[in-house]
Amino acid sequence: MIDIAGAVAVESIDEASRDQPEPAHAAAGVRGVAAHYGDPMREQRQASTEVGLVDRSHRGVIAVPGAERISWLHTLTTQHLAELGPWQGTELLVLSPHGHVEQHAMVTEDGDTTWLDTEPGATEGLLGYLEKMRFFSQVDPRDVTAEHALLSLVGPKAAEAVALLDVPPLAEPDVVALPGPKFRSGEVPPRPTARYAVRPLPQGGWARRGPLGVDLLVPRPAMDQMVARLRDHGVPPVGLWAYEAVRVAARRARVGVDTDHRTIPAEVDLIAPAVHLDKGCYRGQETVARVHNMGRPPRRLVLLHLDGVATDQLPAAGTPVTLDGRTVGFVGTAVLHHELGQVALAVVKRSVSDDAALRVGDSAAAIDPS
Repeated sequence: MIDIAGAVAVESIDEASRDQPEPAHAAAGVRGVAAHYGDPMREQRQASTEVGLVDRSHRGVIAVPGAERISWLHTLTTQHLAELGPWQGTELLVLSPHGHVEQHAMVTEDGDTTWLDTEPGATEGLLGYLEKMRFFSQVDPRDVTAEHALLSLVGPKAAEAVALLDVPPLAEPDVVALPGPKFRSGEVPPRPTARYAVRPLPQGGWARRGPLGVDLLVPRPAMDQMVARLRDHGVPPVGLWAYEAVRVAARRARVGVDTDHRTIPAEVDLIAPAVHLDKGCYRGQETVARVHNMGRPPRRLVLLHLDGVATDQLPAAGTPVTLDGRTVGFVGTAVLHHELGQVALAVVKRSVSDDAALRVGDSAAAIDPS
């Protein structure tokens, strides 16, 4: 989609952006993606109120075939995957021994292969971990990013738009309610905590409904044809900036941007979609259980409104959030939203009140309490 008229590549705006293909993928022919197509605010409105097609083909894709793939991934990750059936999707995390978030992946099972798509820049680390944990298991994880591309239909009409590809209706996401602290064993059903409907695409690949719309995994040779078909039916391309604005407004954290090396899942609202609290042992499980039973993670994810008076420059990821001159958190993703203005996701200490007078660089910042 980078060849569409008006496309402005992410790296042409920010050479250091993580939204670029990993070096190994670029060497294999994976191209960059568009930040926008000439009108970022119009694209945001389109993605927020209708539907837009986003090129996310820089995301890493790992295929895991093998007879033991589901039980193997179940033991290694935070999600309850033992009951993941064909044409279902979910999310998972890989944690450190101390319970800090190391990896996040969206998951799709098609009956023959379990597919993991992850952040650009994270593929090597996730695949390396999986390869180290193979031992004698009948699994064969491999990086297939050069062969498959991820696109996303984003917006309230995404489920309608996917029907243009001859895909049957996709059910809405089904997420299990979080139990309270010190819940009874068996209270969380033995299934993925988030279930996303998946259907095969006629051209190969699949469509998966998720929190922000419908993701499409397509063979790279079929990508241009699919984009053309959707555009011919009135679905316009929108850039990655539009996708990020929708994500920030939805307060959905992005691992590696809205997290740091100390982040635990409860701090960034990743328990409900990606962590099963009653599945048994996995790396980092003790921390997850202890924090949930206490009911008070040390930090929390918030949406900040920035005043934009002193500067119109958005703060970089990692910029400190301060209160009375003391650092109380950090900014993750900051965007210029078509309705909300300058806003950012941030992780702050739990003791910071919603009405605190915060600062981010030269800008005053206020927590959105809603």
